[in-house]
Amino acid sequence: MGAVEPLAWMSAAARRWLENTPGRALNALPLSGVRVSPRRGRALCSLRVPPHLTDAEGNWHAGAIAMAADDVCAATIMSVEGIVKVSVHYDISYFTPAKLHDEVEMDGRVVEQKGRMTAVAVEIRKKESGELVAIRRQWMTASRPKCVAAHSKI
Repeated sequence: MGAVEPLAWMSAAARRWLENTPGRALNALPLSGVRVSPRRGRALCSLRVPPHLTDAEGNWHAGAIAMAADDVCAATIMSVEGIVKVSVHYDISYFTPAKLHDEVEMDGRVVEQKGRMTAVAVEIRKKESGELVAIRRQWMTASRPKCVAAHSKI
């Protein structure tokens, strides 16, 4: 019997979560106009840098890059676990600026899972040249246990 991915809905949920950002106020800003191609354990997104996310020199603002990468990390985990987790640690390295109207690709991948913790990495590259813009590495966890014991020892 061929292997069937029983949780394909998770990838679809990740796509909807990233593409339907208007209801998420602050998170909607860095991903407006994003195109998503989620797969189990991976979220590949492309985005053209809009004017409202650039600084005075026309560079994609570092804070907007960080927020967009955070959302890609969350969607990547959702494609595997079906839930959005919260960040407990992240680091981001910036290499070269993306400019106004540059098309960038954000490639998120689950790197490791340990209990409730999941590690994700996102590479952001200029689509035309492949030049590395930034890399974000992040650990995320469920905000509460999946199942709670009836009696706590606390």
